[in-house]
Amino acid sequence: MDRLSRRAFTGLGVTATAALAASCGRPDAGTSAGASASAEPLVDGPATGSLTVWAMGAEGEKLPELLKGFQEQNPDVTVEVTPVPWDSAHDKFTSAIAAGTAPDVAQVGSTWMAEFVGLDALEPTPSEIATDDYFAGAIDSVTVDGTVYGVPWYVETRVVFYRKDLAEKAGITEPPTDWEGLLALAQAFQQKADATWGIALQPGGQGSWQSLMPLIWSNGGNVVDEASTAFTFESAPNEEALAYYQSYFTEKVANPAPADGVTEQDFVSGSVPMFISGPWMMSAVEALGGGGFADKYGVFVMPQKETSASFLGGANLGVFQGTKNRDAAWKLVQHLSTPEVQVEWFGLSTDLPSLQKGWEDKAVAANEKFEVFRKQLDTALAPPVIGTWEQVAAKFDAQIEEVCKNGLAPADALATTQSEAQGIGTGA
Repeated sequence: MDRLSRRAFTGLGVTATAALAASCGRPDAGTSAGASASAEPLVDGPATGSLTVWAMGAEGEKLPELLKGFQEQNPDVTVEVTPVPWDSAHDKFTSAIAAGTAPDVAQVGSTWMAEFVGLDALEPTPSEIATDDYFAGAIDSVTVDGTVYGVPWYVETRVVFYRKDLAEKAGITEPPTDWEGLLALAQAFQQKADATWGIALQPGGQGSWQSLMPLIWSNGGNVVDEASTAFTFESAPNEEALAYYQSYFTEKVANPAPADGVTEQDFVSGSVPMFISGPWMMSAVEALGGGGFADKYGVFVMPQKETSASFLGGANLGVFQGTKNRDAAWKLVQHLSTPEVQVEWFGLSTDLPSLQKGWEDKAVAANEKFEVFRKQLDTALAPPVIGTWEQVAAKFDAQIEEVCKNGLAPADALATTQSEAQGIGTGA
């Protein structure tokens, strides 16, 4: 996994138009409440007893600090957090589910939700936990067959990072807004600003589908139908999007064999002055660039074809079936689902709030670059919430690599992916 997709595991989505909302199968405003009504109500009073919580990566390391407030409010509860490496997390979860040893509460990657629901591993969200203030696409990521399971914990989306100073050197003073403009800026970086490559893009390999899907969505395409019961890889919008992505490699604008994706050093040196990534890269490039570097680069929303679209990532919180302390588990989730706690978490981790009210806090809103991410969240989309998506995505990644590195025709790549996906099925 390269540096730009190191949070590939977390998935999600938001829609910009009613048509896109339908294509993602998003429930309407009344659906989530009704879907959650079957969950048993919570018992009043503070949480008690003990809880086990699994969280991945940096979140697993930082979560104990965040939970101090919950334990102060609920002095008779004990929470044990187990950090789990992302590389082994999926297998650890499935083994624990099979053995009946899953934790009470856990951070769950969005692309795993449908799979875990299919294993009867997650509880539906009780009605006491409001879901109306979450970004709509974030709710998509926890909704399976019309029922809401868990809550979105934090969100992130991908935007375009670019060197403003080098763009000005190349004669471009405003960021592009469409596909043609993005390619023109990348070429201008090479021709007029001494860049080795105009933009960093992933030429296939694990997680490369995430780089391509925003272009497919932008062009009005998708890879599943409205009901998420049939695959739709073969389509004119998808082929056009993949051909456009391929052009960056055939025209030698993007490196077809990067050592490890783009590095912070490439961006700071100007050898690769543009890439697509999430908010975590801001601190990385600014730390390496030193004083004043924050003024040398900017971010802008994904350029549009029919619309601007991006991949919305993040992670969810779920309560597992079989927990022996259900009320305390949901009360912990409820605590983490308040705007003030999400803002506190942003301060600890820079993970962006999944609640829209969290963005009203000046700690989040004061940075103009974060405002670009906020704007993109309104037009970001989710990967398919189907139980087999991890398997299908691996097949798609392999075909994207054939297109980018070996010149395979986009139509042929999509036909192969369609056939392989149909062989795997949706898991319904």
